[in-house]
Amino acid sequence: MKIRIGVLFGGCSGEHNVSLMSATSILAHLSQDKYDITPIGITPACKWYTGKDVLQKLKDGSTDGLKPVYLLPEPGNHTLYEIDADNRLTPLIELDVIFPVLHGTLGEDGTIQGLFEINGLAYVGAGVLGSALGMDKIVFKDVMRACNIPVAKYMTASRKEIENDIEALINRVEAFSAYPVFTKPANLGSSVGITRCDNRSDLYEGIMNAARYDRKILIEEGINARELEVAVLGNEDPIASVPAEISPKDHFYSYSAKYLDGTTAVNIPANIDPQTTREAQDLAVRVFKAIDCWGLGRIDFLLDRTNGKLYVGEINTLPGFTHISVYPKAWEPAGISYPQLLDRLIDLALDIKRDKDKTTHQYDG
Repeated sequence: MKIRIGVLFGGCSGEHNVSLMSATSILAHLSQDKYDITPIGITPACKWYTGKDVLQKLKDGSTDGLKPVYLLPEPGNHTLYEIDADNRLTPLIELDVIFPVLHGTLGEDGTIQGLFEINGLAYVGAGVLGSALGMDKIVFKDVMRACNIPVAKYMTASRKEIENDIEALINRVEAFSAYPVFTKPANLGSSVGITRCDNRSDLYEGIMNAARYDRKILIEEGINARELEVAVLGNEDPIASVPAEISPKDHFYSYSAKYLDGTTAVNIPANIDPQTTREAQDLAVRVFKAIDCWGLGRIDFLLDRTNGKLYVGEINTLPGFTHISVYPKAWEPAGISYPQLLDRLIDLALDIKRDKDKTTHQYDG
């Protein structure tokens, strides 16, 4: 029998459009011989739909002719429901596994993973803990420091602090680091809300921009660095890909550089020495294990041009899967094609589900 898979995309975060791009590639490469595929789109208003051409309709901003669907938070209930003409829930399909092609908040941060855990439904990617730790850049860096994993110097601020006295905050940042610095929302990806700040005016704008997207912001020292990315695959015994090097035309790997202007060069494998390659791969696996990640992750690094030191930037627990994304491309040198990678991820999701099913939730006394 075919594995019944729900591919969940869109979502209500600033990375909605990136998710649609990732879903386009995944749906094109999933084997219809192996899988019974149900595409499920989530609108920016967090409404779930399925139906003919649901992906294209979400790209067009339309839900005409689509079916509203629901996954109920009931243990052991793997059924996707639609609403019938009498406004009643009607079973549509029972799912074996969910592939959440969601980036950013309410998709990559552990919230939707909590729903799947309540249902006892297998799903691709990290669990609640790994997803939450991976999404929050501040807590993630705190964990890295506790594990003696190198990260760039950073400080934090809250939206309330910004609203109360932004001038005092700017003074504190300038005492913390020379320019340039980077301002980032704590919980978002795809470089949304990130600003490189080269002076006080930039810093003011960068702080305000980051605070639009989160109540917490991260301010990080600027390092004259090369940007590397390493893909990780597995559950208990994860493996690391060859490092990729990202060479954006702009000052940093911005949203436009990633998805819009096509000016970024990506070298796979990166042109670095074998020792640095091994160090990046070892650190990537350490990061993956440190936050209890499963399935997949992409770890981003800064390689200091002056001293050759590696710094961990962040982990993406649901990295991009567009036609230009590093994660699937990084496995090609290892002979793992895009369709084979998807098969492995689904197998890993089912494997971790079997392991979790061994856990008892009753205390016999």
